[in-house]
Amino acid sequence: MTSPFEELLPSTQRALLHRIAVAQSEGRAPSFVGAVEREGQVVWAGSRSSVDGHAPDADTQYRIGSITKTFTAVLVLRLRDEGLLDLNDSLEMHLPGTGVGDVTIAQLLGHSAGLGAETPAPWWERTPGSLRPELADVLGEEPRMHPVGRRHHYSNPGYTLLGSLTEVVRGASWEEVLQREILEPLAMDRTSTQARAPHAGGWAVHPWADVMLPEPVEDLGLMAPAGQLWSTAADLCRFAAFLAEGDDRVLRAASLEEMRTPSVPPEAGEWDSGYGLGLQIVRKDGRTLVGHTGSLPGFLAGLWVSVDDGVGAVALANATSGPLAGTVAADLVRIVAEAEPRIPEPWRPLPEVDQALLDLTGPWYWGTSSFGLRLLADRGVELQPLRGTGRGSRFAAAADGTWTGLDGYYAGETLQVVRRENGSGSHLDLGSFVFTREPYEQGDAIPGGVDKEGWRGLRM
Repeated sequence: MTSPFEELLPSTQRALLHRIAVAQSEGRAPSFVGAVEREGQVVWAGSRSSVDGHAPDADTQYRIGSITKTFTAVLVLRLRDEGLLDLNDSLEMHLPGTGVGDVTIAQLLGHSAGLGAETPAPWWERTPGSLRPELADVLGEEPRMHPVGRRHHYSNPGYTLLGSLTEVVRGASWEEVLQREILEPLAMDRTSTQARAPHAGGWAVHPWADVMLPEPVEDLGLMAPAGQLWSTAADLCRFAAFLAEGDDRVLRAASLEEMRTPSVPPEAGEWDSGYGLGLQIVRKDGRTLVGHTGSLPGFLAGLWVSVDDGVGAVALANATSGPLAGTVAADLVRIVAEAEPRIPEPWRPLPEVDQALLDLTGPWYWGTSSFGLRLLADRGVELQPLRGTGRGSRFAAAADGTWTGLDGYYAGETLQVVRRENGSGSHLDLGSFVFTREPYEQGDAIPGGVDKEGWRGLRM
């Protein structure tokens, strides 16, 4: 039986259709497709077209440009998870002879390797890949633009290197590996490196007149891992759900969370956006979105996911410029998230309780700042300030009885209980910070000691 919550409200559906209708009309796109997934299910799809009776649907292929990079990044993270490489390895360890082999795999994934944004002329997106048969043809004579690791500088050739890295380690073509390791497990049978009918044609729309010109469709050759793929709104919704939740057949959730984490500081003036490992990260309308945008001559694409809301959206157009596919995809997420907010899971008590852990809960003090410690699932804990803003984190339990910070200021730091000789708890130690049960509690726990006369009022 279908749950009523799997379908969007009529008012929400109309708002979504209105958004893509405006995008197609104002962006002067020959066609425009949008789709939304919620909790892993496609819950809406709609389209607009300039040709009566020939509107595309969620099964129509469009070129998705740089969204391809996210697929390539997933393939690289799979290699890491299998122990075949480390993200801190230099490229030279696995793909020698490029001339830029001192950069790390992580730097290539996050666009901080200092490489140029594009290949040498002619423009690679509008010319056949056969013009660049070797990596040297992709990188050019001076591939470096910036010091390695110092700044984010988007690099299409960097993802060609990652595609070639995948081929060397796997001993198969990038396309074969992609098909076997991502597309087949996720049932993305309408995603491919070459167009498969039904598919949209790519068009350039004149900036000053309502006339069009067909764009060429080229096989990008070595540049394929940076932008070759064709896909559909329905397939990309499946991919969006995967990016949020993970799928152990493809990539575990912890590795996807790593991909969604900023890899380098944003450029000045871009504090609302960043880049992880193959994923763009933006802060928009009060929510964090992860995904990617893409373009190739004749096509524009956008895919965004709000993990917190459980909503992802896709927008596809067959125009070289005009409609802002990334903006529209973000708006589709917002419309659903605001009109039909996620219903939280029911509260449930922990399956069991450890009295020793329960005794640790409640208020603790770092100096005079008050914090609260509460239990989480799987013996984890959370330490948060009780007043105002401050440093707080969640911690995962380790086998030795300590905890490791998962987020916030204390990410990666160790939290442990320091006990007295009789076994009772004295204080918490968190990266050398001491938390006691009372503010500046008398005893030997407070660094520098506590005045022997204790607390006092104005009149002593």
